[in-house]
Amino acid sequence: MIRHILSSPILVIVITQVLYSGCDLLARANMRGGDYSFSNFSKPWFWAYFFIRQIAMFAQLYVFAKFELGKSMVLFGAVSIVIANLLGVLLLKEVLRPAEYFGIVLAITAFVVIAYSK
Repeated sequence: MIRHILSSPILVIVITQVLYSGCDLLARANMRGGDYSFSNFSKPWFWAYFFIRQIAMFAQLYVFAKFELGKSMVLFGAVSIVIANLLGVLLLKEVLRPAEYFGIVLAITAFVVIAYSK
């Protein structure tokens, strides 16, 4: 199963971006109020955040090493936009204006065109 996942750049990219976005949500929840103190960064949430981001970083480096860089970066961008907006709507209850959603669709369309053009 791991070999199948590693053979698909889009799957590794999605997993990587989900890990990064999950860490962002964890940090957001624990950094509210701007507590940038050593005591906050020595708590278990930060070590979990740090560890998960390291896993995501190694997955991202794997993609950079195994797949075409330009298309990989384009896919990272598109997947990041989709995941961030899904999390914003589903977990944070953030609702954008229709024009903003249209802009997101245009950005994703641009990424897809670049990624699959020859």
